Amino acid sequence: MQSEKLITQLIEQTKQIIAQAKILKGCELDVLTFRENQKSWNILECLQHLNLYGDFYLPEIESKIAKSITTTEIEFKSGLLGNYFAKSMLPKENLNKMKTFKNKNPLNNQIDRTVIDTFINQQMKLLELLNQSRTVSLSQTKINISISSFIRLQLGDAFQFYLNHIMRHLQQIEKIKSSF
Repeated sequence: MQSEKLITQLIEQTKQIIAQAKILKGCELDVLTFRENQKSWNILECLQHLNLYGDFYLPEIESKIAKSITTTEIEFKSGLLGNYFAKSMLPKENLNKMKTFKNKNPLNNQIDRTVIDTFINQQMKLLELLNQSRTVSLSQTKINISISSFIRLQLGDAFQFYLNHIMRHLQQIEKIKSSF
């Protein structure tokens, strides 16, 4: 895929995510805190989970873009591992449950609606980083992942993985809202 086309697609996805998050700002607190059962997350917890990942990935991506001495290439080819990780996060019709790492699990934490603003701010930062990524190689710039410092993804794959993870949980949020 062309690098510029990928970045443009990711920017459009991010803008849709921001629009969806802004709608959540208008929801009543009882909707935002509704949970289907004691072990399921509510909407605010879903967003806090995403914020915790944003706290890792956004500074990581920003740092690697700033330090990169690479130049952009016309074509981006997804790596084998990066493609696998990105596809594993894609939202599906029947969302398959995945085990969350303890430090990224916000279940029953004290969370308020400010997590929505934090989430929107993180998405605005992501837009900046996507625009900055136009000047570096999406293939040669490598990003550490949150679960292991030994695994590094190409920047293009890291963006796709990160956005697919967000879309996965936004689908979960829509399911929670429809269950309310």
